[in-house]
Formats: sequence, C-alpha cells, structure tokens
Amino acid sequence: MTLLPITAVLVSLAALLAFINYRFVGLPTSIGVMLLSLVFSALLVAADFFGLGMGIRDHTEGWLLGVDFNKALMDGMLSFLLFAGALQVNLGDLWKHRFSIGVLASVGVVLSTAIIGVVTYLLFPLLGFELPLLYCLLFGALISPTDPIAVLAILKQAGVTPELETNITGESLFNDGVAVVVFLALLGLLGAEYASGPGGIALLFLQEVVGGAVLGLVLGGATFWMLKEIDDHQVEILLTLALVLGGYQLALALHASGPIAMVVAGLLIGNHGRMFAMSKTTREHLDIFWEIVDEILNTVLFVMIGLEMIHITVDGRYLTAGLLAIPLVLVTRFGCVSTALQLVRPWHRLGEHASLLLTWAGLRGGISVALALALPQGEARNAILTITYCVVLFSIVVQGLTVGKVIGRLSPPS
Repeated sequence: MTLLPITAVLVSLAALLAFINYRFVGLPTSIGVMLLSLVFSALLVAADFFGLGMGIRDHTEGWLLGVDFNKALMDGMLSFLLFAGALQVNLGDLWKHRFSIGVLASVGVVLSTAIIGVVTYLLFPLLGFELPLLYCLLFGALISPTDPIAVLAILKQAGVTPELETNITGESLFNDGVAVVVFLALLGLLGAEYASGPGGIALLFLQEVVGGAVLGLVLGGATFWMLKEIDDHQVEILLTLALVLGGYQLALALHASGPIAMVVAGLLIGNHGRMFAMSKTTREHLDIFWEIVDEILNTVLFVMIGLEMIHITVDGRYLTAGLLAIPLVLVTRFGCVSTALQLVRPWHRLGEHASLLLTWAGLRGGISVALALALPQGEARNAILTITYCVVLFSIVVQGLTVGKVIGRLSPPS
C-alpha cells in the first residue's frame, strides 16, 4: 500500500476508536484508543491461533509491515508533535529551571542507560536467554528517555503544579535528543553507519545536539522575522507549517537533531513570536490549528502503538523479562532523578516528593518503540522489542491513568 491508503486507514481507524472510547469507555483519548487498538490486535492474534481468522492476521500484519513505525514517528510525526508541545511552554519558566532540566536530560539519561544495560545483561541469563552487553546498553538507551508525546498528552489532564510541569515537560522535550545520540553511538559499535569511539561520539553529540539547537534558532529566527513583517493569520500559520515540514527535513539532511531543532524553534515562536510578531487573531488561530494537529497525530500515534503488538514475539522468557524490566526501569529512574536533583540542589529545590513525582510522571512511549524497531533484524531485536513493549504499555496505561492521583496525593494544590 502507498502512503495515502495507509494514512486513510490509520486516520479512519483512529477516528472510529476515538468515537468508541468517548461514547462507551470514557478513558483519556490517547490511552483509550491505544487500549482499543490493543484489543483489536489481540483479537486478530487469537483468531489466527484458533484458526478462525481466515488469514486476516497475516493480511493485517503484511499491511502493517508497509507502515515503517520508526520512520513515520522519527522522520515525520515527531516534528509536528514536538513543535506543537513547545509552542505552549513558557520560555521564562524553562530558563528558570535550566539546571535541573539540563542535568535530568543529560546525566540522567547516560546514567540510566549504563545501569539498565548492566543489570539486564546480568539478569537475562537467569531467565534462559542471553543478549550481548552492547544490546543491553542499547535497550538502556532507548528505554531511559521520557517520551515528550506521551508526557504532554497525559499532563494536560493531570493537574500538575506549574513548577513540576515545567521540569517534567522540559526534560521530556530535550532528553530524547540526548538519548538518540547515545543510541546511535552504541549502534555504531554494531557496525552501523554511525560514528563510534570517543572522538566520533563527541562529534556526533556536537552535530546532533548543538547543531540541532543552532538550526532551530536560525529557522525559528527567520520565521519570526517573516511573521513580524505581515498580519495575515492564514499566511502566518502556513509559515509555521513550512518551518516544521521543511525545517525537520533540513535537519535530517544535515544530520542535526530534528527533535531538538523543532523544540527550540517552537519555544522561540511560542514565546517571542507570540508576544512580538502576532496579532491576537493570529495567536488564536495558530493555537487552534496546532492544538488540532497535536490531538489528531497523538490519537493516530497511540493507535499505531497498539497495532504494533502484532509484531512482538510471544515468548514466555521475553514476557517475563519485560515484567521484570518494569520495576527495574522505575527504580533506576528514581535513583537517577534523585542523583540529578542532588546535583542541582544549590540552584533548585523542587520539594520533598520531587523524585517520586518525576519518576511516576516520566512516561515511556512511541520513541522507545521506534528505536527498538530500528535495531538490526534478529533474535536480539525480537527480545528487546517485546521487553520494550511491556515497559511502554505499563507506563502509558498504569502510570498514565494514575499520575494525576499520585500528583494530587504527593503534591496537593496549595
């Protein structure tokens, strides 16, 4: 199937599941449609197992193979979702908490990658299978970052205090860029086309992270100037759309971090652009447009996460490893967050329950699944994808549905 039929099926299915969720289930849209798509996938698997599917599962799986989840998210949808999320973030608040966000998004990711990688390397043989240390570290890298898409979707309904929301949002917007650099550096050691070695990793970091930030500033600045020169909300919305579509593809061509470029550009347009380059009418139309884009793509993405269950390998050893990985990821997250907050204690004190709150609100989502799918084909990839899926499902469903209650209990409104 070509792009248009695939898009038509996904959007139609997302709309149908969103309607069913709203009418009969009543869960938050992103979680509801993902669970319904999981049920749909499970029914296909069960029908195939009992010989009732008449080849439906094979047909569906063959169709899904035409949907490159990794490319769809990392090279397309992510740019819109990150830009839309960054538009709503207050740059002043982000700057105020720059030390805590910076340490959480860098030291926290690297430390978590190492801990999870080593522990899983020692754990997996006890469950009846082994993975090379490098693959375990790759799993650590892809499961460590909190997913900005999942986080932003859930935080809208969680009733978070502004200070905590700034740290959770800021970390989730930036740590995926760092995690991708770590992931690519480790992937380079497998013989992929990415740089390896200390010098190569440093160059990759500069090119991806620093290059992405600079490119975001340049593109955001150019768009800001054009917005300031005109007063037509239709043209101005078109300019922001061009910034996202063209800017992200330019970042990919330059091997700079597209996610970081979109976050920086979104912060610039959402703050300075909103204040100095837009009329009230433009601001209203711009917010409505990007809110709709954000909601639609979020719904489609969570449907895709649910459908991807068809690809996982149903192996008792991998499922057991996935269940054990859930507390491992949470405990590691808590330890890394606590360490990071101690490092920034002279500048920021987020409250006595900050580590617990940041741990439970640090959701994993589509980015982890996309990176797992980017691994080379083989048994190690099958194992990591299944384990990753278990962690992501728990994160989105259990943490996502309870994060509001946890925040209300540990950080009640003053």
